[in-house]
Amino acid sequence: MDEALLRRLTPEVIGVLVRRGADFAAGEDAVQDALVEALRVWPDDPPRDPKGWLVTVAWRRFLDATRSETARRRREDVLEAEPAPGPAASADDTLQLYFLCAHPALTPSSAVALTLRAVGGLTTRQIAEAYLVPEATMAQRISRAKRTVSGVRLDQPGDVATVLRVLYLVFNEGYSGDVDLAAEAVRLTRQLATVIDHPEVSGLLALMLLHSARRPSRTAPDGSLVPLAEQDRSRWDTRLIAEGVEVLQAALARDRLGEFQAQAAIAALHADAPTAEETDWVQIVEWYDELLRLSDNPVVRLNRTVAVGQADGPRAGLAALAEVDPALPRHTAAAAYLHEQDGDPVTAARLYAEAARKASSAAERDHLTRQAARLNARER
Repeated sequence: MDEALLRRLTPEVIGVLVRRGADFAAGEDAVQDALVEALRVWPDDPPRDPKGWLVTVAWRRFLDATRSETARRRREDVLEAEPAPGPAASADDTLQLYFLCAHPALTPSSAVALTLRAVGGLTTRQIAEAYLVPEATMAQRISRAKRTVSGVRLDQPGDVATVLRVLYLVFNEGYSGDVDLAAEAVRLTRQLATVIDHPEVSGLLALMLLHSARRPSRTAPDGSLVPLAEQDRSRWDTRLIAEGVEVLQAALARDRLGEFQAQAAIAALHADAPTAEETDWVQIVEWYDELLRLSDNPVVRLNRTVAVGQADGPRAGLAALAEVDPALPRHTAAAAYLHEQDGDPVTAARLYAEAARKASSAAERDHLTRQAARLNARER
């Protein structure tokens, strides 16, 4: 049984049902029933046209369920003769499903869960394990999301930017349970790139590939974080770097710069440097300036201060940091780093300890605590 094929076909089949008249919730339920049937039947009797088989079975399940709910008169217009099975504008169907799952009426967490279920083909259990919540909690979240979008008609252009934000949220969740969400996000973004020609889709894909290339070196064997400057660059995946750079260059050549392309350009400059000392920080600052021009994001402004500190010296970085909201997460950590670079270990150690108390994850807290301890030990 080719489970990867089933996951790839899931959004296409849901899209066909929705386009034929099924509301999203009922269509998704019918497709899940068809997938269960496929797992039972296909090992002994594989179909010649897997997608056509799934469309036929899912549509029959949808019609059966609809006919049994006679009180729902609003669905009577879809109770018609069964259309012929088979692929029909599958690319458009899949793209519309991306837009539906990233509908602005949904919260970010609900949009992510619905995307993983309907577009990614993951089970509710897998999604729940990835987000470290009970399966019943995730089932309720997905059910509410499905009800929210069930009445939405797929007759308006979708917002690509919203879809990309949802996919980037998935990517940044990383790994938990038996589902590698970073890898899943890359797979879904590759799929999106096949059905929509947009430079920002390519920009996001390039960004994901370049970040994924550094993944093996980001943590030590004991699970502790390894800062970029200290990572073993021989462990970076050169194949992913080459692909990411190629995808990015093709996107930039279209001269329609967007936020993800600018972020990918920064990642590419890091990936291109043989050593941390050889990083082209001047170009990185220039790309941060482009990114701020596209979106005056406070997190981008904070990250830029560290790049300025590398390009023009820590005093320049601290001056730039003074213009950033001190309440921003990781502001204190950035100040600690810049003070250390400026030769003030006492202030840096105090700020590292303060930043550790504000850290949002155990790994980040432990890393900052070790940084403070390292400087305190040096001063004794």
